[in-house]
Amino acid sequence: MPGTSDLNQPTRAFWVISGVALLWNLVGVMTYFMSVTISPEALAAMSDAERSLYSGIPAWVTSAYAIAVFGGSAASLALVLRKAWAVPVFVVSLVGILVQMGHGFFMTDMLEVRGVAGAILPLMIVVVALYLVWFSLSSKKKRWIG
Repeated sequence: MPGTSDLNQPTRAFWVISGVALLWNLVGVMTYFMSVTISPEALAAMSDAERSLYSGIPAWVTSAYAIAVFGGSAASLALVLRKAWAVPVFVVSLVGILVQMGHGFFMTDMLEVRGVAGAILPLMIVVVALYLVWFSLSSKKKRWIG
């Protein structure tokens, strides 16, 4: 049985998961910037259906995307720094993801344009976000963050 001094020491898995979470979310930030700064040439190279999907994204969905990726990155950094505010920021990021993905799945013809395979990454993003909320809550309970 670990002593009380061991309770605050995160495992190696904590550090690996926290580091991977930070990298994952920084990739999200990179894709966000690529999305909002897409060139006219890149848009022209898309099929009409893809271009229509892309061009029809409302500002509130783009805002949810920004909240999702910047919130996820901040929460991941908080996890690495062992700060308890990672938990509510991961929740905010998850809400941003759900708004963004909800729009894509339920308010557009994304599945018709991209097919079922096009749903894999968005669903994976939701699953990872749910996991990170759970992981941060678990880390707080274990007093790895505080």
